[in-house]
Amino acid sequence: KFCFTSISEEVTMTYENSDKDYDFLLKVVLIGDSGVGKSCLLKRFSIGDFESGYISTIGVDFEIRTLQIEQKTVKLQIWDTAGQERFHNITTSYYRGAHCIMLVYDITSGQSFKNVPRWLQQIKQYGSKDVETLLVGNKSDLSEKRVVQLSDALDLGKELSLEVMETSAKDASNVDKAFLKIATEALRTRISKVQQVKERQPVALGERIDPNQRSCCVLL
Repeated sequence: KFCFTSISEEVTMTYENSDKDYDFLLKVVLIGDSGVGKSCLLKRFSIGDFESGYISTIGVDFEIRTLQIEQKTVKLQIWDTAGQERFHNITTSYYRGAHCIMLVYDITSGQSFKNVPRWLQQIKQYGSKDVETLLVGNKSDLSEKRVVQLSDALDLGKELSLEVMETSAKDASNVDKAFLKIATEALRTRISKVQQVKERQPVALGERIDPNQRSCCVLL
């Protein structure tokens, strides 16, 4: 099991999942054109491995990794989707229920970057309204073949209200950081929702509320 801890601001709450293995389960979906390196990012993050040979994903694949984020045990279920149009009906079904979507393009492929708005439209159409989305420029190790400048990606991110990060599955640059960033934001959203549900729960007159009392699992 791989674990690392965020040093970001702690979010506190009184909550415990009935499954003692983890406090929260987050569904992460990787999308983007075929060949941008989604499978390589998945393997690098989940098992710390990299394969240079390209094998196109058929349908979907997934891996599990458990992290410690802000004193919570968070299990990430990470789905790698096929980028080819012929798998459209299969892959878009996995957008539903996703807490995080990592939209990946290849910094050496201008077309994969041009297709980002099309992928975003699919997120809007099939994903939840509060899904956390991160725009990821992969293959940053191939700087000599770069055709998509980081400045252009940042401009697009600003226009579309997306955060942008460049990664390299080959040398592991920013891979853990990207997954941790999007998972942390999604975790905070889940925590906020759980708190809102608790605040709406009726309390009997004269009943004392124990702020340290643990509640049962709430799936949102």
